[in-house]
Parts: sequence; structure tokens; C-alpha cells
Amino acid sequence: MTARGPGAARRRTVGTDTAGWVTPVSDDRLPLRVEPVVGLDLAGWARDNAATVDGWLDRHGAVLFSGFTFTGAGGPAPELDPVAFAGVLDGVLGGTPAAYMERSSPRRELARGVFTSTEQPADQPIFLHNENAYQRSLPTRLAFGCVVAATSAGATPLADCRQVLDHLPSAVVDRFRSAGVRYTRVFGNGVGLSWQESFGTDDPQEVERYCAAEDIATSWRSADVLRTEQVRPALSEHPRTGEEVWLNHVGLFGPHGTPPAVRAALVDRLGAENLPLQVSYGDGAPIEDDVHAHIRDAYAAATVARPWRAGDVLVVDNLLVAHGREPFEGDRLVLVGMAGQFQPESVAA
Repeated sequence: MTARGPGAARRRTVGTDTAGWVTPVSDDRLPLRVEPVVGLDLAGWARDNAATVDGWLDRHGAVLFSGFTFTGAGGPAPELDPVAFAGVLDGVLGGTPAAYMERSSPRRELARGVFTSTEQPADQPIFLHNENAYQRSLPTRLAFGCVVAATSAGATPLADCRQVLDHLPSAVVDRFRSAGVRYTRVFGNGVGLSWQESFGTDDPQEVERYCAAEDIATSWRSADVLRTEQVRPALSEHPRTGEEVWLNHVGLFGPHGTPPAVRAALVDRLGAENLPLQVSYGDGAPIEDDVHAHIRDAYAAATVARPWRAGDVLVVDNLLVAHGREPFEGDRLVLVGMAGQFQPESVAA
């Protein structure tokens, strides 16, 4: 599928020069694919050519590095593993890998700043989203690394959020621009992450301190059950490109973010008010069913997906491009790291 809109203009091949020994492949599809002309260590090349990577991300939103080599614990390594990926993160993220706070997806940390992309069941899709867009400060850049590709499906679909915005009716955009988004989470009801897993602590007082600093309202229903609410912008302006983008978790936290049969079973078991992930307008009003459908369709119109190959590294501007996950069969190991910090409130939308 090929999508059009801001950031989706025809990609031009960027000539190889001393900045690279690489060939960015001309492609109308997201992401821009970059391959080395000769064997190149990705971490070292990316560190030496940070401005080039920044420019590609500003234009395309995501860059797929394919066919590069890596450096592991014992030196040069032809294959990607958690240790080698930690070195890659140092080169491609443009900053120190960030901690993963306010978690909403189960993950394992395999090395410092290196996580499994998700531990969600293989048969369940993950709706497109910008990583941790419900946080007051969210990461600006993500890097995914494929260690083992699934035998069937399992792609990480991408959607340019500039295009998502273009596909939405203006009335929907205006409503969210003025009202923002209210995210409600319920921890400890036997579904999803516990508050201990999400906030990385067993101390309720530490959770309270964190939430107070991050403008998150808390309500303890018991020692194990915590309800939180936070209001965030739904749109923002990219700090470098100045483009307005659709930047939120309305799709993932809404009714289309969970397979229908799973959602129906959860509502029957818990009640809609106790679902682990909920979303409404910032003023508390429910989001209409047709608006949720418009959002689902806008993402679908902007989505592209390509299969993983072992050794691929995908770098994503988390403000410009949303990502998800296809269901898959077979073994699949995709790693992720994140860096940077952006507060949507700090830039007028």
C-alpha cells in the first residue's frame, strides 16, 4: 500500500558520498530503506553521520537499515543480538537510551536500554500508536532490531501521522485539538499490567510522587487496584519540522485497539468502567463510535508494512510515525530501544 500526503512525496535517491558509503533506495513507501555499498558497522556509521540520519527522519519519518554489520561483545558480529543492538542504539538514537516508564505493554529488558518489543500473545495484533504518547514527556526516537523474523507475518506496520491527520475529518480534528484526550487506566484487576510493573516499584508512595509530578490523578481502590487519569494533547507540532501531527493513543486505548472478541469478553467480565485501558475526550465526554471508526480508517489509509529480515534495524521518529504489530506464526524476536524527550505542551499545536 502506498500512502500520500505530507512526508509521503516521492523519495529521491540520495547519492553516496563520504558521509556514508551507503545507498538510500528510492522508494515511494515508508520507510526509507538504506543499504551499505560495502560492509559497514551500523553503530559507527550512524554516529559519524548523525546529521544525515536526522535529515532522513525529518523527511521520511522512519529509516530501515538493512545489510549492515554489528559489533558484539567479542568484536565484529555478522548477526544482531541484544549486546550488539545496545551498541547500535548508541549510534542511531542520538542520545542515551531511556528508561521505560508508565508501561502499557509487557516487555523484558535484555540489556541496558534494550527491551523485547512486546510480550503480547502472537495471535493478537497491536494497533498503531506513538510510543507512550499518553505520557507528559514521550520519547522522540525509537529503534527496532530484528534478531529472529517470524515464519509468517509479524511485520511492524507504520503510519505517517501527518497523513493520518490529513485523512481525518476536520470536525474530528478540531474537537480533539480543543479538548485533548483523557486516558484512564486501571491496574491490578487481573488483566494487563499491575501498577508495580507499569511504574517499576512496589512502593505506593513512590507511585504517588511520580504521578503528582507527571499530572496524573490517582485513586486507590485497594492495595492492589489503582485507577489513574491524565489529560494530554491529541495533536502537536514537530519541534524540528514545524508540521502538525496526530500524536495520541486514542486508537490503541479505544475499542479498535483490542480484537472485538477479546474486548467483548473483558467488558462482560470487568465492566466497561474497569477496562485496563480507556480513552475519552479531555473534558471527560465519551468519544463517539463514528469518531473511533474515522480514526481507525485514517490509520488504515496511511499504513504500510514490510516483512522483517534478520539483522534489519528500523529507526523511527516517534512524533512523526506510529507503529504497531501484526499477528505472527513461529518464533519472532524484535528488540526496541528509545531515547529523547518531548513534552507536547511545550510546542503550540
